[in-house]
Amino acid sequence: MQEKTWGRKSREFKVHSLIDKVYKLLNLYIAWEKVKANKGSGGIDKVSLEEFEQNLDLNLREIHRLLYEDRYTPQLLRRVWIPKPNGDRRPLGIPTIKDRVVQQALLNRLTKIFEPKFLDCSFGFRANCSTHQAIEKVEEYLKDGCEWIVEVDIEKCFDTINHDLLMKLVNEEIADGRVLRLIRSFLEAGVMEEIRFTNVLAGTPQGGVISPLLANIYLHPFDEAMSKEGFRIIRYADDIVVMCRRKQEAEGALKRIKEILEGRLKLRLNLSKTKIVHKSRGFDFLGFTFGCGYSDYKIPREKAIKAFKNKVRFITRRPQPKSMSMVISELNPVVRGWGNYFIKGNCRRIFTELDFWMRNRVTAFKLKRQGGYGHCQYPYSRLQAMGIVFLKNLLYAKRPELLPAMGQRLRRAGCGKSARPVR
Repeated sequence: MQEKTWGRKSREFKVHSLIDKVYKLLNLYIAWEKVKANKGSGGIDKVSLEEFEQNLDLNLREIHRLLYEDRYTPQLLRRVWIPKPNGDRRPLGIPTIKDRVVQQALLNRLTKIFEPKFLDCSFGFRANCSTHQAIEKVEEYLKDGCEWIVEVDIEKCFDTINHDLLMKLVNEEIADGRVLRLIRSFLEAGVMEEIRFTNVLAGTPQGGVISPLLANIYLHPFDEAMSKEGFRIIRYADDIVVMCRRKQEAEGALKRIKEILEGRLKLRLNLSKTKIVHKSRGFDFLGFTFGCGYSDYKIPREKAIKAFKNKVRFITRRPQPKSMSMVISELNPVVRGWGNYFIKGNCRRIFTELDFWMRNRVTAFKLKRQGGYGHCQYPYSRLQAMGIVFLKNLLYAKRPELLPAMGQRLRRAGCGKSARPVR
């Protein structure tokens, strides 16, 4: 007999039999295709995607057998450190290819169970949701008169998630003990950094395939409680803002945020960054700075500009044995990715300034390669002929209404030729 659970939005009963759907060979093959598409380096066993694929059928059948016999044990995570714009480093735990396939197989099944539960205020790591949708929701609330904003900063959110509480939340939907044990085994897999082993007592490993879903499951009670009390929240993973019409409402929201996140979910707030601000002073969310006196004003935040410049500096650094074509092939994806993300903001001035700065960087690199010196600058047309993509090119291609000197542009005559206005 299935067990009924109170308060379930998406289903009336828990899921009791799930492991057989996880280790089904078809699901494992689908999981492999997703892992392969996401690319990435190997884990602690140093087995690459290419090496795993050479014996694909054998490897997947071995995973199937171990899961069927309830004998699958995750391997240690390989620790790598990713530099952050502020100079700190973010730890990543890289699973083996085999563990990634199992996590993806789990994710394929768990998503179908938990996704209907999640609320519309959650935008991170969900199908058909994006950062731009979260940004549009912020703009919608600003236009609706929400002038007071609570910025929420959770200190090391993914690293401090309580395992017991997380498993209790998972168990609200899933009663299959083998699946629950498998999830916990991934949470508690240790980390190996060079020759040093570290136990994991809390957190979801950043770098794990299943970690984003588990984080959303963990923060769902926060979404539910705040929304039920009428607060307008927007959450993308652990990036959260609460939009309020009055300061008193914002103060009440901040009080409830502390009670739920610190009290119920046992997380820590960064009190220096968790604060109430008025839109006229501006606030940051998902890489943009909003407000600054105008409800519809948003520009790339300083941290995002600094991170972009650091990437360009690294690619165009002078003492390196790279050809110009190699530098361009590395530079263009960075420019396209950054530009297409911020293209919907008030970015024309910033894009123009960054293009000028990039032109100087590329010119200096080109001159150094040729053994030249001086302060000459290549014109944009020459650099574009080499294949370099500039931010303004992206902007005007997507938003032609922003082309400069619109009032001075030649008007089109009835005969199809350009005609100058009579003065």
